[in-house]
Amino acid sequence: MPKYPNSRGKYNRNRKPRGPRRNERIRAPEVRVIGPEGGNLGVMPPAKALELAKKVGLELIEVSPTAKPPVCRILDYGKFKYEESKKQKDSKSHTTKLKEVKFRVKIDQHDFVTKLRRAESFLDHGNKVKLTLQFRGRENEHKELGVERVKMAADELTGVSTPDSDPKLVGRQVTQILSPLPESRRKLKFNAPDHAPDESDDHEEEEDES
Repeated sequence: MPKYPNSRGKYNRNRKPRGPRRNERIRAPEVRVIGPEGGNLGVMPPAKALELAKKVGLELIEVSPTAKPPVCRILDYGKFKYEESKKQKDSKSHTTKLKEVKFRVKIDQHDFVTKLRRAESFLDHGNKVKLTLQFRGRENEHKELGVERVKMAADELTGVSTPDSDPKLVGRQVTQILSPLPESRRKLKFNAPDHAPDESDDHEEEEDES
């Protein structure tokens, strides 16, 4: 059995090699074999499958060890690693992200539309959006105005989103999370088609209010 060094330079007999089993490491008595062109070559002992792989200068790679019998492919191992890496990158690129858009109760109309445009852009690109309204100074005395402002923002974005819940008042801020509608149902109000989302920071400058 091969040995693998640990962080101290010693060898750990229990450490398993990384990556899928391949070639002589495949232990199952029988495997289902997929050929280089994707065709099903049937069920056979791994020794016979490995012989087929060697004839064409490729390797036998166990791609589905939990199947019964396990599934192996005859492939170039470098190509296999590239395909797996590409799948992982594609999976990460389609992960839904939560974007935050912040604003104030006393925001002027032009800035409010700018915030809505940014939120709509994030939603149209498949991201969730967290609307966050922050209270400062005397604004804390009229928190109901903040709740209404967040509701107004959510209403303006109904063409591309649906709210996960009602606005929540927690401490000195009101928040609400919006989820994107299916792409076929989205109707843009603040952006042109094929726009690029603005990824710039959405922090506002601190203001002193007595």
